[in-house]
Amino acid sequence: MAKDFILPDIGEGIVECEVVEWLVAEGDSVTEDQPICDVMTDKALVQIPAVHDGVITKLYCQKGEIAKVHAPLFAMDVAGESTAAETDTAAPQQNTASSDEQVEDFILPDIGEGIVECEIVEWLVSEGDDIVEDQAVCDVMTDKALVQIPAKYTGTVQKLYYQKGEIAKVHSPLFQMTIAGSKAKPTADVNQAVVKAQSNAASEKTPATSSQQSTKIVNKKAVASPAVRRKARELEVDLSCVPGSGKNGRIYKHDIEEFVKGEVPNSIDTSPLQTASAATTSTAGTRVEPIKGIKAAMAKQMVASVSTIPHFTFSDEIDLTQLITLRTSLKEQYKAEGVKLTMMPFFVKALSLAMKQYPVLNSKVNDDCSELTYYDEHNIGIAVDSKVGLLVPNIKSCQSKSIVQVANDLTRLTDAAREGRVAPDDLKGGTISISNIGAIGGTIATPIINKPEVAIVALGKLQHLPRFDESGQIVSKAIMQVSWSGDHRVIDGGTIARFNNLWKSYLENPATMMMAMN
Repeated sequence: MAKDFILPDIGEGIVECEVVEWLVAEGDSVTEDQPICDVMTDKALVQIPAVHDGVITKLYCQKGEIAKVHAPLFAMDVAGESTAAETDTAAPQQNTASSDEQVEDFILPDIGEGIVECEIVEWLVSEGDDIVEDQAVCDVMTDKALVQIPAKYTGTVQKLYYQKGEIAKVHSPLFQMTIAGSKAKPTADVNQAVVKAQSNAASEKTPATSSQQSTKIVNKKAVASPAVRRKARELEVDLSCVPGSGKNGRIYKHDIEEFVKGEVPNSIDTSPLQTASAATTSTAGTRVEPIKGIKAAMAKQMVASVSTIPHFTFSDEIDLTQLITLRTSLKEQYKAEGVKLTMMPFFVKALSLAMKQYPVLNSKVNDDCSELTYYDEHNIGIAVDSKVGLLVPNIKSCQSKSIVQVANDLTRLTDAAREGRVAPDDLKGGTISISNIGAIGGTIATPIINKPEVAIVALGKLQHLPRFDESGQIVSKAIMQVSWSGDHRVIDGGTIARFNNLWKSYLENPATMMMAMN
């Protein structure tokens, strides 16, 4: 039987995403967990897998279009479900035919990045209870937090699939309910407004019709539950034109009712969004491009960093002549073993060794700067200029890894980041960051701290420059400029200078770095 795949929550606060690529076509047979499409959120590129075996019957969005969370993404015939579904639902259909109510399973959505299961802590309803849309149904515990699951529709609870204390799987049925009035007509007040609008359409527009036709887009994202969207479809209302009264512009049923009745603020007709839209479309020789995805997320992060952290910058130069000689002598040997030995693993390992003596560099300060948390794990982030924007995956536990292990992790993370497919866990938990701006060009930078970290270093490009040796002779040296930015609330200039000197000594004299390693 045909079944819609509802796009689940794919990240905290994500309400929509762009379909980047369909990996299947209508009519294709797919298996459980097979990738169906790539979608782009404002954080990363995410791959959506199939949750059943079957055949794709319909793709609801074209490549490049915006798909809404909790809305159908594609439809498929689920293998082996036709006969079973007809048998299982025969009795409920007979029982509910007279009350005109639809039976539906509530599928447990994604409730956090990387969460695949949760424990039922408490059911807040019982079988047979009447519930309303957005009413809390149960409390579940993930490995991160206690989460309350709300109802999507108004109706009656028919079956609870789990007992208190049992483990529920994400994307599996959590409970079953009958949806009240699934084919019912609009309420009396709204219905009267619609009838009145239709009867006067030929001669004179009512306030409801007039406001729908004259009102421009005021709620571009149109955040609303499936039940609200269904009501909007029944009344033929464009949700993007309805002002939402909820948090972040969320639209509720009463917002639609007020819109249909014509009770819409007059200020909407002259909204800044409408004026801006007209200006951008009428201006010749320009092109307006929305800031979204990774770029939008980076913009918010950078504003938060510079507006709350007092930055200071410290610059120095490092003589990498000996390190380059060492790396050159080892490169081919490790290449034969499948290890990509660049300069970066040495920078990372030296940084970790220096942080053992200066742990304040591997700390985080709380928002009101009343507590400083020191971390034993050195999770060093590497800024990568990916095709979807700037990503900063981090290498976990560098303090306990060899240079070869760091090199392997670095290769894996940078390859994934350049494709925009970094796992969420690789983007979380960083404690300090490195930006290799010199790989593109430039010598000195003023890097912005990756909040809530307290320091970041930017590596300049490698240059062969004249320097004096011990005997006063001019020789060619491999010189790199480095630029540190520190959080001046917890790090002073002397600390960053001494820390940099230790880090620099490991890089300029690789033998001392080898001796410092466990």
